[in-house]
Amino acid sequence: MRKKIISMVAFGVLAAGTATVQAADDLTLQLKWVTQAQFAGYYVAQQNGYYKDEGLNVTIKPGGPDIAPAQVIAGGGADVVIDWMPSALASREKGVSLVNIAQPFKRSGMMLTCRKDSGISSPSDFSDKTLGVWFFGNEYPFLSWMSKLGLATDGSAGGVTVLKQGFNVDPILQKQADCVSTMTYNEYWQVIDAGLSPDELAVFPYEEQGVATLEDGLYVMEDNLADAAFVDKAARFLRASMKGWAWAAENNDAAADIVLEFDETGAQTEKHQRRMMGEISKLTAGGGKLVEADYERTVSTLLGGGSDPVISKKPEGAWTHSVWDAAFAQ
Repeated sequence: MRKKIISMVAFGVLAAGTATVQAADDLTLQLKWVTQAQFAGYYVAQQNGYYKDEGLNVTIKPGGPDIAPAQVIAGGGADVVIDWMPSALASREKGVSLVNIAQPFKRSGMMLTCRKDSGISSPSDFSDKTLGVWFFGNEYPFLSWMSKLGLATDGSAGGVTVLKQGFNVDPILQKQADCVSTMTYNEYWQVIDAGLSPDELAVFPYEEQGVATLEDGLYVMEDNLADAAFVDKAARFLRASMKGWAWAAENNDAAADIVLEFDETGAQTEKHQRRMMGEISKLTAGGGKLVEADYERTVSTLLGGGSDPVISKKPEGAWTHSVWDAAFAQ
């Protein structure tokens, strides 16, 4: 199985017969997490030659638990990063001037998955329970949700105890937590595969709880948007990437198989990636150009964090349609 596919430099031939080399523009994309179907559109664009067709030599860098996309791009390690909007806006407020240029994911896949035998059947049952929460920027919508419910998160009586959850579902399996954070396309199925049936679980998708925030957007540094050459390069990247997402939506299993080709760890399985791709397609349907109402909903959720909101004020300049419009100008 091929483990790494590298875009080739485009070659042109002059009429006189002398070969010239036209170097492709380099662009580095930093993923938010490890190689998996969550990022299928980009791997499809690489594999199917869509980036090459746009004159791009794209390097896709996998993420992981110790990799913060905002830090990577701030340090010059990427041209474009994938991040969740809560994390991106929090980073912007702290001085990392991230700007959203596209939103391939229309819906959030985040939810809390709870054991019914813990006595939880609705959010009103969260009081005095232990809830597993991801951090590294993923905690922001959760904290806003708890504020909306009027539940303290410091473990005090009547509130909830927050368990800093690793990127696995062990706490719910070992009954260390009553609920854990899961994604519809990943950790939920890990719980199922570990032996708990859907009938034994209560799930609370953030979309249904009115606290969903935008996930897996594409971000660049604001200063780069003043460079016409960069905007052109980013526009070509968007055009190829959205072509990759469209192909993946129509070819779920084949897209998952392409992802497996790029998994250098060998940790992913065909069953899991194909199942994940099916769920991802539900979240990306209708995605692409950022919808301002979706952005406003995310900001409203983040500002509703009670005494300790995720962001202290409404951001300015945190998104732009300029790159998208350059990519898809009629």
